[in-house]
Order: sequence, then structure tokens, then C-alpha cells
Amino acid sequence: MPVSPSSSFDSSNLRSPLMVPTEEKNNEAVVVEKLSIDEMLQKHCGEFGKWQLKHFVLTNLAWTFYAFHIMVMPFADRVPEWRCVNGGGCGGGRSVCEMSAGEWEWVGGRGGSTVSEWGLICGDKYKVGLVQSIFFAGCMIGAGIFGHLSDSFLGRKGSLTVACALNGIFGCITAFSPNYSIYTILRLLTGFSSGGVGLCAFVLANEPIGPTKRGSAGMSTFYFFSSGIALVSLVAYIFQTWRHLYIAASIPSLLYVIIVIPLLSESPRWYLVRGRVTEATNIMASIASSNGRHLPKGVFLALDEEVSTNKKEENDEDEEEELLLVEDKVAQIGSIIDVIRFPVTRTRLLVAIVLNFVGALVYYGISLNVANLETNLYMNVALNAIAEMPAFGITAVLLERFGRKPLTIGTMWFSGFFCLLGSLMRNVGIWKTLRMVCGILGIFGMAGTYNLLFIYTAELFPTVVRNAALGCTNQAAEMGAILAPIVVVLGGWLPFAVFAVSGIVGGAFAFLLPETHNQPLYDTFAGLVGAGV
Repeated sequence: MPVSPSSSFDSSNLRSPLMVPTEEKNNEAVVVEKLSIDEMLQKHCGEFGKWQLKHFVLTNLAWTFYAFHIMVMPFADRVPEWRCVNGGGCGGGRSVCEMSAGEWEWVGGRGGSTVSEWGLICGDKYKVGLVQSIFFAGCMIGAGIFGHLSDSFLGRKGSLTVACALNGIFGCITAFSPNYSIYTILRLLTGFSSGGVGLCAFVLANEPIGPTKRGSAGMSTFYFFSSGIALVSLVAYIFQTWRHLYIAASIPSLLYVIIVIPLLSESPRWYLVRGRVTEATNIMASIASSNGRHLPKGVFLALDEEVSTNKKEENDEDEEEELLLVEDKVAQIGSIIDVIRFPVTRTRLLVAIVLNFVGALVYYGISLNVANLETNLYMNVALNAIAEMPAFGITAVLLERFGRKPLTIGTMWFSGFFCLLGSLMRNVGIWKTLRMVCGILGIFGMAGTYNLLFIYTAELFPTVVRNAALGCTNQAAEMGAILAPIVVVLGGWLPFAVFAVSGIVGGAFAFLLPETHNQPLYDTFAGLVGAGV
């Protein structure tokens, strides 16, 4: 959406020199000041006002519909109830795999789920888990590609638009799958587009927020995701057949593209690193105006290293004044190669990959174990979503008190400890109940970690490569999600043991990362390296 500057901001000043200490405007001295986006938010625009609140809520609605495409699978691919036909030859506690086709039938007919329609039972039971893993494989591919696109020419808003549109289109087409093979291909494509939704929405929602509010706001993002999981339970309860369910779960993504996305603004940080300073400044002026503030005359946006250079030169009285025009900036573009090339970001990337991998493995793995409770599926999914919400709130509060690094270590070890206890308990009697409690506490801790990692990872890298780095770590998370069903199939004490080791090892790796609490979001590698962080 085009953003108009506030009435108090004169966009013609964009051609004014940045390094001149004062200008004469109507016989009044106007101080010329170069500020980074974080500094401008703190001094003049407001860190989290009405503009950011509206932008944050509207952008993060994408997470709600993103959850639809993930959690539709347990309902669409569920194993329906079955019954004996005329009671003949159906006794003795035999399974359907031990009976002939004429001895039993699906309750409600074959169209209730993909399992009943295509006979994904007995020897073909593995196909249900296979399509789930393929979906997450698509997410892994999509995260990397959309991460690069959103950092390059397409931008945050453009990438989110494409991802949501493809999500809705592929989801609706999935409802018309004639066979399992086509269904698998369409789930792969839906996963591909889903991989870009959460990533692009998170970055677009949080980049216009000031540094002291960014952590709490970022943690609040995942209430939208959990709400989506709870809502899809209701949608699935209303639409009992899998084909109708896919259409009902996909249409909201298309409506989001048509109704909501036109109301969103592109990230001013993306405009700035692309050299489009006028557009970035206009958005900052709009933020200030909506928040009841204004940008003073003579205040201009600049990249981190330019602000640092300006401050250094102001302290050197012998330095000659340098005139720089902001409209002639050259776009700065980075890629994952640049992340690897710099030692400081290379180490951060490798550690972030490990943390996201084990976080997703434990989070999705414990979630799949909870599904084995053999109670009401709709209620189970809704309760699991609700159970995660306290973790988000508690983590958001502790995030500002203790910082990112200690909280990442603490929540991972919390989850690992209870998973370790669960692996030592037998699945009988009272121990069965205690084991379930350990699983709930394990997912409680890892839900906080998994969501915290989005904030932490975003703050570890400069704007020019932030989405590319997030795309890479998201790919690692998807690999963990792909592996989770395989670990769960091991059965017995092994899944809990694997989750325990993953949580403990992940917490140990987090010691290698720096603390980013109340630190600025750097725009370029020069700003990051120059700050010595």
C-alpha cells in the first residue's frame, strides 16, 4: 500500500546533505541528523504504537491460515472408525488387516478421509506418514527460496503475497486429487508455499518495531499460530469429508491475499538496504504520524555504518565535512554465501541450524506422541494448541528480563529433562499418566524454545541477509520435522530418549551465541562487524 509522508515532513529534504551540521531554513537553524531505523523509531516514531499494532495484527493473520495447511493433515489423513458387516467373521479382536474386504466397512463411507478412500492401511499404512514428511520437505525447499526472494527483488510483502496465494491455490486443488500420487505432489507444492508464509510474515511484522519491544511482540506472533491450530479443529469438525475440509481450510488464504495484504506496507528496512531511501522515509513518516508524533526537519535515514561514520567524524574536529546525498544510494544485496563468508555470521548460522533442527524435532515429535492418546481427535488438537499458549506468555515475560541466550538454554534443558524422565518410565499403570505429564511439560518447554528461536535468529543477522539466514534455519527446522515421525515410529522408550538428548545438546550449543537483548537490528555486515558484536 502506498504510504504518504506526514504533513510535518518535507520529502524534498531528501536531497539535502546529511553531513552538514545545520541548515538555514527561514532564518532558523535546522540540525541535520542521520539516524538508523532503530534510532528513528526510538527518538521520533515510537517503538510500538497504533501503526505497528495494526501492521503486526494484520500481517500475523497469515500465521493463523498457515497453521490450517499444516494441521489439516491429522484430520484429512485420519483412520476412520470401521465396523463389521452383518457381524459375520468379525470377532476375536482381529484387525482389518486380518479380515477379508467383505467382512468389514468404514463408518460413514469411504470419502471421510484419504485413508478410507485410497485404502492406506496395513501394508500401505506407511504412505500416511510419507505424505506428511513430503509436505515438510516442501516447506524446507520453500523456506530457502522465499527467504532469498524476500531479501532480493521481491521484498517481504511481495514474497508473502506470492506464498499465501500459492497456498490457497494448491490447497483448493488438493481437494480434487484423483489418486494418492497426485495428492502427494500437491501436498509437496502446498508445503513449498507454506515454507515462505511464516518466514515472510514474521520478518515483515517485526522489522518496523523498536528494539525494546521487538522481543515481546515477536513472541506474541505464535498466539496466531496456536489460534489457527485450535480453529482448524472447529473447521474439521464442521467439514467431515477430507475434500470439503481442504477447500474450507484453503479459502482463508486467498481471502487474506485479496482483503488484508493490500492494507500492509513493505518493510522500511528492506527499502533502505535496497537504496530506496525515499520510500523508507515515507513509511517512517507515516509511522510517526499514526502514532501521534512527527519527524523533525533535517532528520534522515541511513544505514548502520553511515550513522557510525557520521558520529565518528563529528567527534573529529579536524575532519573535513563530507556531503552525501541519500537518494543516490546503491542497493545493498546479500545472500547466504555472504553469511558463510564472514566468520562471525558463519558461526552464528551453524549454531542456529543445530538449534532449529533439534527444536523442530522435539516439538513435532512430542506433538505426534500426544496424538497416540486415542481420545477425541478434534478435542486433542484443540487442547494441545491451548496448552502451548502459556509457554508463549511466560517466555515473552522472561525474554525481556533474562534475555535471549539464557532463556534458550533454560527452555531447551527444561524440555530435555522431562523427556529424559519420560524415557525412564514404563507405559503401564500410574507411570503411563506420569509419562504423559512429562510429555506435556516437554512440549511446554520446547514450544517456548521453538518460537523464541524465530526472534533470536532474526536478531543474529543483518537486514541484507536476514531472510536468507532465516530461510536456511527454517530448512533445518523442516528437516527436524521430517525426521520426527520416523523417531516416533521407533516406539517404547526410544522417542523420549532421542528428544531428551536433542534438548540437552541444543541447550549446550546455545552457549556459543551472543546475547542480542536490547541490541539494534543491524542493516549491513559493516554495521554488525563495526559494532564488534
